Amino acid sequence: MESISKIFKIGYGPSSSHTMGPKKAAETFLLRNPNASKFKISLYGSLAATGKGHLTDKILLETFPESKLTIEWKPTIFLPQHPNGMELEAYNESGNLIDDWTVFSIGGGDIIDGKDGLEKKIVYDLNNMTVILKWCKKNGMTIWEFAEFYEGKQIWDYLTEVWKVMKTSISNGLENEGVLPGTIHLPRKASLYHIRAKSFQGSLQKRALVFAYALAVAEENSAGGKIVTAPTCGSCGVVPAVLFHVQNTYSFSDTKILRALATAGLIGNLVKKNASISGAEVGCQGEIGTACAMASGATAQLFGATPVQVEYAAEMGLEHHLGLTCDPIAGMVQIPCIERNAFAAGRAMDASAFAIISDGNHRVSFDKTVKAMNQTGHDLPNIYKETSEGGLAIV
Repeated sequence: MESISKIFKIGYGPSSSHTMGPKKAAETFLLRNPNASKFKISLYGSLAATGKGHLTDKILLETFPESKLTIEWKPTIFLPQHPNGMELEAYNESGNLIDDWTVFSIGGGDIIDGKDGLEKKIVYDLNNMTVILKWCKKNGMTIWEFAEFYEGKQIWDYLTEVWKVMKTSISNGLENEGVLPGTIHLPRKASLYHIRAKSFQGSLQKRALVFAYALAVAEENSAGGKIVTAPTCGSCGVVPAVLFHVQNTYSFSDTKILRALATAGLIGNLVKKNASISGAEVGCQGEIGTACAMASGATAQLFGATPVQVEYAAEMGLEHHLGLTCDPIAGMVQIPCIERNAFAAGRAMDASAFAIISDGNHRVSFDKTVKAMNQTGHDLPNIYKETSEGGLAIV
């Protein structure tokens, strides 16, 4: 597996697969062809079907000179490697093709080459939770210590910046009001929820605050603000909302929070390695389900869970999102995406509590749930995988 820094990417919304990935591909291709006179980019499958709602064309036009770029949309054509396909072509002054590149945006801001893939720096040689738990037991270490052992102490500097950006996205989202950009004209809710939460007491107040924090980050993402993928833009509100809430409520130090982030990153990494975090490939279960698993395991650890209980919490966070479709209205990361962040944050709190109360023993392992999620995702029809051709998108 790669570094957990690949799960936590700092960037701008609204979509890691439809804006961050294409932007990375476009910048790479432009560097390869700085003297080209014309460029043509063909978008395929999900990338074309919901690209305009996800601002794919906007990010491409910001990267290439508009007078030199032609964009073709091919939503009914799905290339075999992945639903989010891009073909980039460069031409000289005579109109002759001088370079072409097929690339796929596979989720979380990552791209792969259509032929050879892209070189990956492998950090972990253990690639499933079962063997990681055995390693932890053998060495008397926790999951975050396993991450530190492989990543090195420099990972804490990166996670410090990740946590800083996460907290800033919450504060910005709570402060900003008004209507989100796009054709839906969806009003922001985070600020209002936060104000109302202060008038509540007890468990209702705690849950309302979690909702407000998750909405804040998800709304910032939808508005194109600066966020951290966790593991994607569309699911970026879950992990920061839960960790911010428990830190404020129970006075956890930043050091404890960073260790929880390391555990969350490892959980997300396992899903990415053994299944997918791309809504276009496996539906929203791969995005919001993975985010819930990450937050569940991280929170359980903060409250003293054993590695086995952390694994159980993560398993429940993912299991109870199995089959969740990706069906954004108008192809935008707004409905139902924003609310799903809030509900997944609440479910993560429940999963962590359930795991801590237990002794950690359970029938279905995290690894088996990841496998089931992957199979379920590939069995879903394309209309339910970020094409806006089914489900809520057409109601």
